[in-house]
Amino acid sequence: MSQSEKPSAVTPRDLSRVVPDATALKALTHPVRLKMLGMLRIDGPATATQLAGLLGLNSGATSYHLRQLALHGFIEEAPGISRRDRVWRARHETTQVLSDVTDGDEMQAGLAFTQAALSWQVGQMQQALDEYPALSEPWRQASTASDFTIPLTPEQAKALTERMTELLFEVMRTAPKLGEPLPEGTVPFSVHLHAFPYPGRMPDPDDTR
Repeated sequence: MSQSEKPSAVTPRDLSRVVPDATALKALTHPVRLKMLGMLRIDGPATATQLAGLLGLNSGATSYHLRQLALHGFIEEAPGISRRDRVWRARHETTQVLSDVTDGDEMQAGLAFTQAALSWQVGQMQQALDEYPALSEPWRQASTASDFTIPLTPEQAKALTERMTELLFEVMRTAPKLGEPLPEGTVPFSVHLHAFPYPGRMPDPDDTR
């Protein structure tokens, strides 16, 4: 390839994010709605009938859940489509929860959403493990299920998670947008980031020794 034929650098794009309030989060904790939102983000716009076929539900049920997602601002009707065959699309690429929340309804809603998301993620990981033997060698080498436990202060832990999160957003900004046709050889690649103090090892705040 000559100098003039080198591909141009990809310009990073802005990522659309949503920070739901407690009421919207409660609506999203329903496992069907959570799965439907993920499908619309990853696979692109779809009708209630199409989603019903993929989820094994009737179109009436999917229509109800779609209306709830739209009511709380997670999805919208795709433009230029006849109302007879309503096509829905996701409004945002990512959902942010439990950010600077300390207590109250938002905390409880955030925990409920995170529990629902964790259940979905575990199912995704199990399915990925089931499909691992069928992967090509390059995709096997790109896959991992790793865990690391590192002694850190709260400040160090926060810096670490922020650094990893920003790296993922940096890659996402220059990658093809989900829900649109992808270049040949490109598929959605999932990274589940779970970071927390090792369970049962936090010091007792009432221990004055």
